[in-house]
Amino acid sequence: MRINKARQVSAILAVGALALAAGCSSGGSSDNGGGSGADSGKKAQVQNFGVGTKADSTGPAVKVDGAKSGGTAYSLDQTGFDYLDPGQQYVSDQLSVQLLYNRSLTGYKIDPKTGKTIVVGDLATDAGTPSDGSKTWTYTLKDGLKFEDGSPITTKDIKYGVERLFADYQTQGPQYVQKWIYGPDYRKAYAGPYDGKEIPDNLISTPNDKTIVFHFLQPHADTPYAMAMPNIAPVPKAKDDQQKYNNHPVSSGPYKIADYKPGKSLSFVRNPNWDPKSDPIRNAYPDKWEFQLGIQEPGLTNRLAADTGNDKFALAMSASADPSKMQSLTSDPQYKSRTVNEYQPYVEVFNINTKRIKDPKIRQALVYAFPMQQVQQAFGGGAQGDLGTTLISPTVSGWQKFDPFGKLAKPMGDPQKSLDLLKSAGVTTPYKISLAYANTPRWDNVTLTIQNALAKAGFKVERKAIDPTSYYTVVGKLDTPYDMFRTSWGADWPNGSTVIPPTMDGRDLADGTNNYSFMNDPKVNSEIDRIMQITDLTKQADEWRTLSEYVLKNDTSQIPFLFDKYFNLYGSRLGGVTYNQVYGAINPNTIFVKQ
Repeated sequence: MRINKARQVSAILAVGALALAAGCSSGGSSDNGGGSGADSGKKAQVQNFGVGTKADSTGPAVKVDGAKSGGTAYSLDQTGFDYLDPGQQYVSDQLSVQLLYNRSLTGYKIDPKTGKTIVVGDLATDAGTPSDGSKTWTYTLKDGLKFEDGSPITTKDIKYGVERLFADYQTQGPQYVQKWIYGPDYRKAYAGPYDGKEIPDNLISTPNDKTIVFHFLQPHADTPYAMAMPNIAPVPKAKDDQQKYNNHPVSSGPYKIADYKPGKSLSFVRNPNWDPKSDPIRNAYPDKWEFQLGIQEPGLTNRLAADTGNDKFALAMSASADPSKMQSLTSDPQYKSRTVNEYQPYVEVFNINTKRIKDPKIRQALVYAFPMQQVQQAFGGGAQGDLGTTLISPTVSGWQKFDPFGKLAKPMGDPQKSLDLLKSAGVTTPYKISLAYANTPRWDNVTLTIQNALAKAGFKVERKAIDPTSYYTVVGKLDTPYDMFRTSWGADWPNGSTVIPPTMDGRDLADGTNNYSFMNDPKVNSEIDRIMQITDLTKQADEWRTLSEYVLKNDTSQIPFLFDKYFNLYGSRLGGVTYNQVYGAINPNTIFVKQ
């Protein structure tokens, strides 16, 4: 999953606490992987995930205790929305806002009391019916579905919504369904609907207005999750003006756009043609939603903390609080009752270039030497990220604790263990590595801390600054001259299929790869193929976790160090504030305004 702008902005802020981190003692571990420094007092919990039944897919949504309809809810956002077109949405702030006006074939039903999250039918009557070994999936639409103008939603609108994803301007959204139908070079096979051509019935068929059938090249047991992505949604052909559709997407959800000033504001009012009886996911309690865009930090966090005027009804949908404010926010008990602190789907890692550092013992020595606790402080402490020791996030089904290098016991590093490993690898002088980083004050400080820690553990580190705007392009090249560099990756849904293949399959290595360690382990490649054939999602999840543990322990191609967390306040006059761990953002569906 692509990281949202707010998290990117947060990731480059300079945090003065880092300079003091070298003197900090080890903090207590949380139940879910470890945390230190500033803490919210509310531990992020690992949720249970699953696929719901047809009964789970029946509306209306479960009532939230104490909730009443009415009022206006506000969202304060650092940036604007690059995309309102559901076909182009792929980051957490967009995923969250689209729930107000966009319905997909499936979606996530979140228990307002326990937080348990299941995927259910949204527009569809259930999460999908597989056949042909999970290569074919059939969906039936619910009765009475309508767009905001009152016209009926049919399966032809769903198919058209998928077809337009093949157009050359549709570059930002998920590509799962497109690739599952046609393969990696899907645009060469089909160029979209604008020349009058349709995807043939042997690939996507709509035998009637209520039934749609998808035929994939390979089995995909996690199709119910893929159909919950915002781009698997209805688009009325008559209203599709291609790129311009981004400014006025037609609503299939409980709200419709009333006014939009890009980068400044976005207003929603009720869609009278939305039927709550068909919707098991959205309560839609407020009469209106007002998004105030382009609010810079630390002003945004200060406003939520002050809790005055309309900000009493406000929250930040996906942006964590300003790191410079974490100490005051987590230590003052007045904020505890209106705090959300939960896992985001991202794992922060330092990649080790396996094309350059070929000996696993040397890569393992880097893991032992890595000062994860000091780096955690730069992210705002334990409330903005738990110490992470696995390659998949606690938001992924099947996740379990795994710490093969004992990092939680020695989070500031184990230089002696590193020196011993280097000696066993035949290294007799300090081992030279190049450490690339985005050229910002924050990452300059972080990499200086890493350089100093590794110097005590047998390494000579040369730091190399890269322009932040081209950072991922440079480190993603096959011939990149750097040995170690930081990236993060988030699962698109709670299954390892959206983590392991894109980041660890060595058969698709090319410039721009998401396999930033350039690992190409034949065993891992063959295991990916085997696991993809498993149709039992529970078993598949366990197999993905097992494979990720093998990679970490044996290939040691990445150094995980943090599980990102959302931490922020919300206004005292909002109720029903829940969290979507899949999106890594606030769940707007259950929120109500206290009258």
